[in-house]
Amino acid sequence: MRTGIPWPDLPPYFGKWSAVFRRFNLWSKKDVLNELFRVLTCHADTDWLFIDGNIVRAHQHNTGAATADDESIGKSRGGNSTKIYLAVDSGGLPVYYELSCRNTHDIIHGESLVANSPASKIVVADKGYSSEKLRDYIRENDATPVIPRKVNSLVGNDHIDWCMYKYRHLLENAFGRIKQYRGIATRYEKLERNYHSMVALAFAMM
Repeated sequence: MRTGIPWPDLPPYFGKWSAVFRRFNLWSKKDVLNELFRVLTCHADTDWLFIDGNIVRAHQHNTGAATADDESIGKSRGGNSTKIYLAVDSGGLPVYYELSCRNTHDIIHGESLVANSPASKIVVADKGYSSEKLRDYIRENDATPVIPRKVNSLVGNDHIDWCMYKYRHLLENAFGRIKQYRGIATRYEKLERNYHSMVALAFAMM
């Protein structure tokens, strides 16, 4: 016989949300929401491509997943965090994204963002992606790189199309829109696949 404090009566909506969480976890395992996002990217305007990364603070309770992987959670003085690397098209709509730890340098994801995004005529990025290897890779894919060089570079930025570079605000706007969702702006999910699905859902809604 069960003793102690009696089990409280659950609110009527508890069973409903419990079913929603189970369905979301099932869809996450089957990669349903990511596939939905990939289907929608087929309608992208591919003249321009903008790439960049943005840091998301992770809640202190999102650690402790029973896996050996880092789950795309990096540790720093500011606490746990995840970084979203995003590519958007000419209209500022997302076409591809990746998740990584905060302590990963942007240039590591440069070629991957370009390779997995729809082919475009111009690729725009900030100084964090300043690399001749990346510029050559973009040119090999019949596109023009618009990536400013760093201050210590021996080659200047006279060739940069600064008018085109100013359109990077389309990418920043995309980050601002998805961060209106609390579940995106603050990561609560312990598993990378679940947060992946949350981000994919937000981008699909855009």
